[in-house]
Amino acid sequence: MKGPIGIFGGAFAPFHHGHLRLAIEARERLELGQVRLVPTALPAHRSASKVSPQRRLEWLKLGIRREPGLVADDCEIRRGGVSYTVDTLAALRAEFPETPLVLLMGADAFAHLHCWNRWPQLLELAHLVVIARADTRLEPPSEAAAVLAGRETSDPTVLRQGPAGRWMRLDVPVLDISSTRIRRLLKLGQSVRGLVPDAILNSLTAADTAALTQDDDAKTH
Repeated sequence: MKGPIGIFGGAFAPFHHGHLRLAIEARERLELGQVRLVPTALPAHRSASKVSPQRRLEWLKLGIRREPGLVADDCEIRRGGVSYTVDTLAALRAEFPETPLVLLMGADAFAHLHCWNRWPQLLELAHLVVIARADTRLEPPSEAAAVLAGRETSDPTVLRQGPAGRWMRLDVPVLDISSTRIRRLLKLGQSVRGLVPDAILNSLTAADTAALTQDDDAKTH
């Protein structure tokens, strides 16, 4: 393995061009050997998707099939139960004991880092890279400030010098696409072409669309 391994998790209901572009930007700008995209099986802090984990994995594979360095990782689906990132990182650390691991997360997730299961262990297992818009102020949550103190870097090469323990901000031009918007457009019977990779869009069945719109109902009410 040449270069650190990025880990990018999410429901991916559905996987869209915003996810894809973020993974590509992180891989190239951080010079990652690969980015492993990990669909959650049963999320800890939100309702589970009405779309089966296996179906979301199939979409993910369709969406990245022509992108070198992007890997669909079904470890949380195979593990079953509630999907905790710390368990995923521990499994990857066992598989790649010396390789730097880089957990990619959004600014919103970072703001609630202290709510994650066994969150201090994340830094024992991986580096954290927080994806943020250039005009967004980013500060660690006060509950995590002591653990994160002295660990920040702005130099991506530092992430290659050790297997875990640092965090940095990465300003990425984020596409204004969300799974929520896609689900709502589908509910209205409107086109989502251009928002979702064509390979996924062309695979959608009536049952898929119904399940996705149920996700939107569950998250709206």
